Amino acid sequence: MTPDDLRRWQSEMDLTYTTAAQALGVGRQTYSDWLNSRAGIPGPVDLACAALVEHLAPYSARDHRSDS
Repeated sequence: MTPDDLRRWQSEMDLTYTTAAQALGVGRQTYSDWLNSRAGIPGPVDLACAALVEHLAPYSARDHRSDS
C-alpha cells in the first residue's frame, strides 16, 4: 500500500484525518508519517483498510463456532 492508496481509501471511506487514524488504531503522528512517506506502511494496514471497507467486525468479536 502506498501513501496515495491510503489517501484514496480515506477519501472513499469519507473519513477525516483523525477518524482514519482512529479506525486503523494508530495515533495521528503515525498516520501522518504513513501519508508523508516518513515511515513505511506496514502490510497489515492494507488488510485493515479492506476489512473496514467491507464493514467486517474484529476477529475477536465474531461468533466462533467449534467444528467438534
